[in-house]
Amino acid sequence: MPIPRHAGPRLLLLAALLAPGLALAASKPSPAKVVVDPMEASLAGEFALQAGQLPEAARQYLQAARSASDPVLAERATRIALLADEDALARDAYATWRSLAPEGGEAQRMVAAGLALRAGDKRASRRELRTLLAEGGKGWRSALAALFGAVGKQQKLVVAMIDGVVDDNLLPDDLQAWLGFGGLAQRLEQPALVDRIVGEIVRRYPGEPRVALLRAQLLREGGKLGEARTLLAGLEDAAKLSPQLRWSVAGEYDALGDSAKAAQVLGWGPQDDASHAQRAMLLDKAKDKAGLAALYEELKREATHPNPMRRLLLGQLAELLERYEDARGWYANVPGEGVQGIARLRGANVLHAMGRKPAAFDELHAIQADQTLDEEARRDGYLLEAELRLKDKDEAGELDAYARGLAAFADDEALLYSRALLWERRDEIAKAEADFRRILVISPDDVNTLNALGYTLADRTTRYREALELIDRARVAAPGNAAIIDSYGWVLFRLGKPRQALDHLRHAYALQKDADIGSHLGHVLWVLGERDEARKYFEEARKLDPENRSLQRALQATGA
Repeated sequence: MPIPRHAGPRLLLLAALLAPGLALAASKPSPAKVVVDPMEASLAGEFALQAGQLPEAARQYLQAARSASDPVLAERATRIALLADEDALARDAYATWRSLAPEGGEAQRMVAAGLALRAGDKRASRRELRTLLAEGGKGWRSALAALFGAVGKQQKLVVAMIDGVVDDNLLPDDLQAWLGFGGLAQRLEQPALVDRIVGEIVRRYPGEPRVALLRAQLLREGGKLGEARTLLAGLEDAAKLSPQLRWSVAGEYDALGDSAKAAQVLGWGPQDDASHAQRAMLLDKAKDKAGLAALYEELKREATHPNPMRRLLLGQLAELLERYEDARGWYANVPGEGVQGIARLRGANVLHAMGRKPAAFDELHAIQADQTLDEEARRDGYLLEAELRLKDKDEAGELDAYARGLAAFADDEALLYSRALLWERRDEIAKAEADFRRILVISPDDVNTLNALGYTLADRTTRYREALELIDRARVAAPGNAAIIDSYGWVLFRLGKPRQALDHLRHAYALQKDADIGSHLGHVLWVLGERDEARKYFEEARKLDPENRSLQRALQATGA
């Protein structure tokens, strides 16, 4: 809800409500006579939400919903209470929502299933999930979302519910539904359940390439790399006929560590700029200079008068091959105002790679000053300069690039965000916070900045309550974001609640296998005495990113 720009009598009354100690010493009405103004309660809820005070926000929205008989406000109160882990309040808000909108539809039933699961009520969980799955259509998606949302609190019950769904044959005849439930079982590390689901999928959809692709993925994740590769080899003929399958098979080969084979698979069939660019990335990852050279020659032959995007791609391929003069030639001949800025930026990058650093920075300064280029290209000139100064280990030059950039583009959010990360790397947390807060003045609901500042305060200071409020604001905007759930788990750990933290970190890792999340999960497990499991996550984090800073800190803190 938008906040009024000018404070009128309602807002003054709200201030008194929020700060009772400042209220006038007038005679107070008896509780039975108090009437809640729904507008005031909504505003109070919004203020509390902006402050990251989720329980208070949920209570205020619930009061507003009851006073106005508004099911939309009741739904909002319910969802905020769930995020705040205030299950009793969430059940109260849900009851109000349901009374105001008895035919609340699938969204309401999904919340009912989630509440039952979080409460550990097996009978109610089974009933609500059956109701969702019996609806046909995409009701299975809501059932899956409810299960995912309860992973942190009731993992064993979630596993039992999936098991029951498969036992009772409740999933619709929809391959995506089976793949979704199989994927959740895999993320929960339930190999026996995964095998049952895969077996059922194979029985129901014999010869379906996506089933073989799923089995290859599961074999890979289980460490059976040879078997996974054999299955992928059997899909290659089908992949030649289907662009979508071709991309998927290439992705699996890449995940197996064979980026060269992935590039080969993507090379089958008709090509476009997207597939060419992806092949270039894969070949570079495989350090296959011969393959890059062949792709470069292939693209040069294909077009005697390449379009601007193709010229950019040819320039990037020449860069990767360290044919820097060729790259500069391609970039210098990119027509069209729309992409000239990108071409000139790439050209400056090439000059730097050639060791012609003064010329590179001169070109970047020219880009920054060229009023014929669009603002984004000129702003990116400062960002690239800072990046190249970082490569040169020139901290003073990097800071100067940000200072000049912000002088030219006052309060530009990308420049502020990048500079905040620089301050954090230098352990100048107060300065990082100042830049993050400047962004929040401009964009109060910027989810990435809320999360970044909240995580920084949780990780690098002892201001845990303040961090929690910021992260909670981000959770409201993006409740299913793995990075934000990770930040929430980490701040709970820093608040001395490792058991609660563990639930959320497991949930985050189930959503996204990431080195930061794995490091936090391993750290918390180590503190809880689960050291064998902790070592497993540390090792997974090391494989994902050996130089990860969260991993290094966790290993140092635990002595693992």
